[in-house]
Amino acid sequence: MAQMRKLAVVTGASTGIGLELARCAAQDGCDLIICADEPQIHSAAESLRQSGVTVDVVEADLGTEQGLDTLWNAVRNREVDYLLANAGRGLGDAFLEQDWDRIEDVIHVNVTGTTSLLHRMIPLMRARKTGRILIVGSIAGLIPGSFQAVYNATKAYLDTLSWGIRDELKDSGVTVTCLMPGPTDTEFFVRADMEDTPVGQKDKDDPAKVARAGYRAMLKGSSGVTTGFMNKVQAALSGVVPDSVLASMHRNLAEPEGHRND
Repeated sequence: MAQMRKLAVVTGASTGIGLELARCAAQDGCDLIICADEPQIHSAAESLRQSGVTVDVVEADLGTEQGLDTLWNAVRNREVDYLLANAGRGLGDAFLEQDWDRIEDVIHVNVTGTTSLLHRMIPLMRARKTGRILIVGSIAGLIPGSFQAVYNATKAYLDTLSWGIRDELKDSGVTVTCLMPGPTDTEFFVRADMEDTPVGQKDKDDPAKVARAGYRAMLKGSSGVTTGFMNKVQAALSGVVPDSVLASMHRNLAEPEGHRND
């Protein structure tokens, strides 16, 4: 019966990993509240409803207090079983050549918006002594991000935030899992103006496979998951290779063509 279904909230669910996470939840029989800051979220909802679940749609910018309130009003007093916090923005190019407004947007969505949503949601889950949370971080958070410095810094924040909150919530019935993918075949690189970078032009991971791995890890209550063999190697290297070397390696992936020719 519909009233017995679990409820999943998925942010950044219009495309890419977020949409695939929502598909995982729908195929698992969950009703959904999905959110994104673009009209495509409505067509995403139509495709998800084909699984026979109820899908409520929120078009809102979670980098703003108004957007967070809009999503929270849609949640109301409903019991959320799964929170899949995927909303995020990327930004390429050299730090001093990035527009300040775009830098602020990345920080507001990735850091402030995600943190605020977690701070609102977790007490309700803890009071019920049950809940699963998936935070979409990145292996980028393990690496100094030359030509992607702000984005990598925000993902470092999310990675460590998830591990810290997880420890605080042990024995509460609520688990926090961090999904740390590498480069994935989504619209990320177009939106971040990184199509003319080596990483933007290389083969990338399948977002459906990434989402399935993250969703399974969340259900198990695992601390985290990194998808893809080479991404796992890169994550392992981050713990032993000096930061200066890692930054140089990242430059080779993220430096735009025009900048390399200067």
